[in-house]
Amino acid sequence: MVSLFLTIFLTSQIVQTGMDRLLESECAQLDGKRIAVLTNHTAIDGNGVHLIEHLLKSPNTQIVSILAPEHGFFGKLDQEHIPDSQHAGSGLKIFSLYGETRKPTPQMLEGVDLLLFDIQDIGVRFYTYATTLLYAMEVCDTLGLEVLVLDRPNPLGGVRVTGPMLDTDKYSMTGSFPMPVVHGMTMGEMALMFRGERFTKLKLRVIECRKWNRTLSFEKTGLLWINPSPNMRNLRQAQLYAAIGLLEFTNVSVGRGTDTPFEVFGAPWIEPCNFVTALKQKSIQGVAFVPTFFTPTSGPYAHERCGGMQILLEDPETLDPIDFSYKLYRLLKERYPENYKSERYIRLLANQQALDLLNRPSEPLVKVRSSEQSDLESFMKTRGKYLIYE
Repeated sequence: MVSLFLTIFLTSQIVQTGMDRLLESECAQLDGKRIAVLTNHTAIDGNGVHLIEHLLKSPNTQIVSILAPEHGFFGKLDQEHIPDSQHAGSGLKIFSLYGETRKPTPQMLEGVDLLLFDIQDIGVRFYTYATTLLYAMEVCDTLGLEVLVLDRPNPLGGVRVTGPMLDTDKYSMTGSFPMPVVHGMTMGEMALMFRGERFTKLKLRVIECRKWNRTLSFEKTGLLWINPSPNMRNLRQAQLYAAIGLLEFTNVSVGRGTDTPFEVFGAPWIEPCNFVTALKQKSIQGVAFVPTFFTPTSGPYAHERCGGMQILLEDPETLDPIDFSYKLYRLLKERYPENYKSERYIRLLANQQALDLLNRPSEPLVKVRSSEQSDLESFMKTRGKYLIYE
């Protein structure tokens, strides 16, 4: 029965990831290389077997060290400082890139020829895995090390590109390259862009996905969904993250500490029914709202009863996450001027011009959005040079 299930599952897997293709070649690209593997729990094949397990069994592969991004190697930690650890099966040191340093140190890469990268991203600028990739490429460029990226699909697809561009004076862990909030690129494509625009001498290879195209939704890939972080527990949450996540540095709960992060939203000072009635008048496409109360166990209102909404994702194709976020932001400022502390919205929006326009109630949102267009057009030209998939 088990073998029959696996046969059916593997037959349904339409897309091959970069990791699948590396294994198909019996890791020939790694022969004779001493490698550091920058990865986490998302680097699995169709049977749920992790990349490290495969590499340890490969006779011509020598792993020197393992490096892990935010949330750690197992993707279970949600804290500001993650310590180094050890891989139980091999005894290899796992160096944290979300602890004392956010970049690999020369000591972490001592004796290494090649950095192998495989992490599932979700396609939103302020999700930190792309920054971890960029920082690692920067260090490898300095040390003269090769980088090999095993690509995976963008769960948001590869078509939609939207939102304000990151201001270059606002670089941080949640944004280290000038791109819009939703960029429509895979990790492999971003690696090519980082190299082409910043690290032109870096030796970089990308093993691309097979049978993925920009319009193919994640549901149709046949790939396993692995929660890429503790509060990204299904595809719906990834599709809502660009909208709701933008607001989470302000004084609201985005559902962290509940069973449905990014699917519930509120605060103790929000009355659910009136709030949802007002939000429905904003004509937000692709989502519906149900008034609710919830009590998160973490976040700014841990163990406090919050009023707000349950967000029902009806059509991700028609949802414009930036439009949703902007309308929600303005409604909070309009209805709760004494309660809502909006100053930290800039942390993830990271575009001062857009925020200035958004903070003028008389400015129509169409003008706010049009202010993004020249930067988006410039980014699209840059992006176009590095796209792998049609």
